[in-house]
Amino acid sequence: MRQIALGLAALLLLAPAPGARANDSMAVIGIGGLALLRSEAVRLDRQELFISRERVRVDYLFTNTTDRDIDTLVAFPLPDFTHSPVERVPDYRRALDFRTLVEGRPVTYELVQRAHFQGQDITGRLQALGLPLVGGDEFERRVNDLPEPQRAALLREGLVQGAFEQGRANIDEPLWTVSTSVTRRQVFPAGRSLAVQHSYVPFAGGTVDARFAPARRASPEFQALRARYCVEDGFLAAFDRRTRPGGQAGLYGEIWLQYRLTPGANWAGPIGEFRLVVDKGDPRWLVSFCGEGVRRLDARRFEMRRTNFTPMRDLDILIVDFPFP
Repeated sequence: MRQIALGLAALLLLAPAPGARANDSMAVIGIGGLALLRSEAVRLDRQELFISRERVRVDYLFTNTTDRDIDTLVAFPLPDFTHSPVERVPDYRRALDFRTLVEGRPVTYELVQRAHFQGQDITGRLQALGLPLVGGDEFERRVNDLPEPQRAALLREGLVQGAFEQGRANIDEPLWTVSTSVTRRQVFPAGRSLAVQHSYVPFAGGTVDARFAPARRASPEFQALRARYCVEDGFLAAFDRRTRPGGQAGLYGEIWLQYRLTPGANWAGPIGEFRLVVDKGDPRWLVSFCGEGVRRLDARRFEMRRTNFTPMRDLDILIVDFPFP
């Protein structure tokens, strides 16, 4: 029941192109991936965020507060994902359906991935071996085509899962962590505002492990869950009404969605105007997330508005769905 929910963060400003006229304190690209520093040049005036199970859409209005064009790399970092014997890194290229509009016009992006194991960047080593960073059929074919000493070394170091069979090292899965960012170059015109929209299909995690059963509510696991999603007594009362003993109405599942809000604090000053809309889908379902001044818009949607907003935590959304009336 491990959470694999995917949330893309607020845009990050990264290092400017060589020779570009930009604030050189904004960011660096360090060994091992993309490293963020605070931007003092570009202000985030407005952010409107819509989240549902089917799609996430975020609209920004940025303003370059300087008298110079800023040509820089911007990125949406995706959550890190660690391979395991039962889970593989999602196929972001095929399933994410990431789209960007700048002033209403579509632009292209690049997916940047790095591999890490026990705190070390192993991207170069894997590339030198001709191995994909992400597990799957192609990885399994290539890794088992390697010479025996190289396969044995990968197994011995714990980088992969497999076994020695009849004197041969057979490898099934990688065990390293993959970090992914969606990146593109962007020019912020001097002294002007720029409208940017991103949308994508979220990767939702979930479970049918009955963690909300009354008998489990005194457990540390449940208390941690309650804190993470700010579950209130009213939510639990509604849940108990829906899961009365006996009958199909007692069946339910959890859906987890995540959005990384905290990188939005790295622009110049707070977010001027922030609006969040969460759509739980079916009106019969329950939803819970942490926020101030949340109000109901209709039977499905909930809204939060803030001004001069500095996000201090990322957004975790819990949806409890009921498959039967």
